[in-house]
Amino acid sequence: MKPSSYYERVMDVMEELVKFTLLTRNCADYRVDRYSERCESAEALSQRLNQRSI
Repeated sequence: MKPSSYYERVMDVMEELVKFTLLTRNCADYRVDRYSERCESAEALSQRLNQRSI
């Protein structure tokens, strides 16, 4: 990419993505926790996970 204001903006966005990744890296348990999955009963979860693919 040639040096330009667009290039600088792309670099700024990439740096922010790296910073965000580093800040949230240790929060995986929080990010993948879903209310709907916590509310699902153990039996319903077992049935959903043990379904055979067709």
